[in-house]
Amino acid sequence: MNVSGKFDVSLKPVDTHATGINGNNLARMTLDKTFHGELSAESKGEMLSAMTSVQGSAGYVAIEQVVGSLQGKKGTFVLQHFGTMNGGKDRLILEVVPSSGTGELVGLSGQMSIRIDNGQHFYEFEYSL
Repeated sequence: MNVSGKFDVSLKPVDTHATGINGNNLARMTLDKTFHGELSAESKGEMLSAMTSVQGSAGYVAIEQVVGSLQGKKGTFVLQHFGTMNGGKDRLILEVVPSSGTGELVGLSGQMSIRIDNGQHFYEFEYSL
């Protein structure tokens, strides 16, 4: 199954560790999202990021708990993120944490991709249930 739509996201810095050590800055942020479309949900999570002194090179990891409905089925699940950027080219992996689905989403598995176009965030979620 495949669903897609828009989402809104808010990132808020929590604290910064080891800022400026050899040009590498580590940061921690809270993550709040609202998904629109066939995934009608809200999520909360945390993100850790590393920015290097080289323009276009960075990395991040995040965990977010999603609460809402997926094509009318209500429940929760957890998404895990792993992202890197090298020379401005990004690689992003977002997967449903195994066995994290609850309610009508028990047994959910899948991957999500994210695209940003003119400041608007879009998701595509390929899943099985």
